[in-house]
Amino acid sequence: MSDVQANSQPDLYTVLLYSDDIAVRDRIRLAIGTRPAADLAVEFVDASTWEECRIILDKYEIDLMVLDGEASPAGGLGIARQTKDEYATPPPVCVVLARAADRWLAAYAQVDQTLTYPLDPVTTGQTIAAMLRDRRNGVVPLGTLGHLG
Repeated sequence: MSDVQANSQPDLYTVLLYSDDIAVRDRIRLAIGTRPAADLAVEFVDASTWEECRIILDKYEIDLMVLDGEASPAGGLGIARQTKDEYATPPPVCVVLARAADRWLAAYAQVDQTLTYPLDPVTTGQTIAAMLRDRRNGVVPLGTLGHLG
């Protein structure tokens, strides 16, 4: 039997979705789903600007950020790097890129994981589930100054 018992509830995590385009946020949300794995449930909070991201990060406990690397005027890679630079304990960050060749930029921005368009729901769900499990298990995201908890 798996480590998730039949009667147990999934762990609930809050995921910040960022894109200037609501249709892109909807596609990312659909690819992740509200249950990326049997032991995980997700609630989403949306942001369409860097300022909205900053307000949400300041007011709420965010478990994971999923950022649109193609957003404008603030791209997901820039927001990822700024979050890592400005917050002592930033949440893990996944950036959705148009080109796999841009992964080197993601490494510079201290992004924890990347996905590429078009999003495959299986790969997306597995990636997000692994990141949330790492969060649950206390894995420290890239760029974190100190420790979680």
